Formats: sequence, structure tokens, C-alpha cells
Amino acid sequence: MVSSSHEAMHRIFQEDPGVFARTFRTLGLPFPEPVAVSLMPTDLTEIQPLERRVDTLLRIDAAEGESYLLAVEAQGKKDRGKPGSWAYYMAHLYAKYRLPPLLLVTCQDSSTAEWAAETVVIGPAAWPTLSLRPLVLGPHNVPVFTDVDAAARDIPLATLSAITHGKNPNAGAILKALAAALQTVDEDTAMIFAELTELGLGSAPAAQIWRDLMAVDLSFFRSETSQRLRSEAKAIGRAEGQAIGRVEGRVEGRAEGRAEGRAEDILRILSKRGVEVSEQVRRRVVSCSDLDVLSAWLDQSLTVEAAEDLFGATEA
Repeated sequence: MVSSSHEAMHRIFQEDPGVFARTFRTLGLPFPEPVAVSLMPTDLTEIQPLERRVDTLLRIDAAEGESYLLAVEAQGKKDRGKPGSWAYYMAHLYAKYRLPPLLLVTCQDSSTAEWAAETVVIGPAAWPTLSLRPLVLGPHNVPVFTDVDAAARDIPLATLSAITHGKNPNAGAILKALAAALQTVDEDTAMIFAELTELGLGSAPAAQIWRDLMAVDLSFFRSETSQRLRSEAKAIGRAEGQAIGRVEGRVEGRAEGRAEGRAEDILRILSKRGVEVSEQVRRRVVSCSDLDVLSAWLDQSLTVEAAEDLFGATEA
């Protein structure tokens, strides 16, 4: 079963894909700042009944004109079967999209990060056929944020730092800096990254530190802590219930925002590929609120010759 901590470790890159380039710039690796990012379908299943699904898949168009696929995998422990799956993901993505794929693995402990960073050679010893070389983010290389101003300048990276350093003896100072930094951004953004932090910390002792910090202002918090407060609110009365309803309304608005963003990605990809989009097609794409349907159209937008062909997969 996929844990909430696992989900948070890769969802940060969906919220702000630019955190990838910013993190590796601090490590001296030459990844350019993205100028366009598209959330891609994560299902890599073939016709055979064997499901394969990458955690997060992004198409990144860099400033220098280079485009590549970023596959993000969250890894909580060593798993002997994972390198084979990762190699499959990379080969499948390259065959499907004809874009260079890059594997990023996020870890929360140093031993798992060290294992994940090992180059895996596949093939006979006399003639290796395939070499897998993941990039790894973990406690060994993600910067520590204990300064409030620094955390406020890059909330997504500070959140990733808080999660990856959840077992650090200095976790309390890291979380205090993030909690203070969240007070400097709008409520919806704070809600997203506060939730990701609690989910990412999982059952680590630092999770209780975070819940205590968030108890000061929970108007935007909706994970385990807010579940408890919602129960208390029902006992307190109608006024508290109305406040929670407003939070839920913002969550629904967030889902609508994801659909709008995915529709924009579809139209942007078609435009970049020089595919003409009629007003009828544009209206149909932007009015769709079904994320599964939009994901199918997003996949189609990379290869279709005519914009109207987008809808074939969902009408069959």
C-alpha cells in the first residue's frame, strides 16, 4: 500500500516543478530553469495485464530549447526489484515519447539514498547492455533550511527539505522555519505545503512537532490534525462547521484549478508543435473538468497531426 509519506515526496514536484532545477543548481549540476512544464500521464502499462505506474511524470521544456521527461519516484526503503522497474520506465518512456528521460529518486534516509544512487548495469558481464543512473535527492544533498527568510524565498524547496530531514536531530528548527515562512504566503499555497509536510513526515517523531506548530493557525490545514479539529468543530456548533465548509470549498477549487492547468498544457503543447486549434476544440478542452479525460488528451496532444484527433481515445 502506498503511504502518505511516499505521496508527498513526489507531489512537491507537481506543485512546483522548478524545484528540481533549483535543487540541483545548489549541487552544481547544470540543469537549466524550465520555461514550460507539462504534467504527463503516469500510467506506463502495456497491453499485457501488468500494471506499471511511475509516481510523477513531467515534460520539461528548458530555456536552451532542450526538452526532456522527468520521472519522479519516491523510495522509502531498499527494494531489489526497483532497479528493474526503473529501467523499464526509462526505456518505455523513450520509446513512447522519443524524448530523453531522466529518473529522479527522492529518499528520506541516507542509506536508502546511497543505495538508490548506485549505477545499475543490466546485461552480461562481458557485454553490459543497459546502464541505469538515477539522480537522487535525500538528506545527504538537500539543503537544510533553518532561516525563515531563506525558507520564505523558496517554499517548495523548504518543504522538501523539511520532509527529507524529518529524522534529523535538528528537525524542530527546520520545521519552525518552514512554519514561519508559510505565514508569508497566501492561504491556499500555505494549505498545500502544510499538508504535504505532514503527509511527508508520516510517522516520524517530527510529525508531532509539525502538528504542534500548526495548532497555532489551522485555518488552512487539512490533514490528520484538521480531521481531528473537524470532529471537535461539530461539537462546538454551526459557526465552526461553516468555517470548515469554506476550507472544503477551497479544496474543490484546487481540483478545478488542476483541470484548468491541464487544459492549458494541452493547448500549449499543440501550439508549440504548430498544430492549429479551432475555437470548437479549444472550448471543448477548457470546459472539461474530468482529469482522467484531460490526461488522455494530454497524451494525444504530443503526437496528433490534427487537433480534432485529440478526442479519438476517449470516444472509442
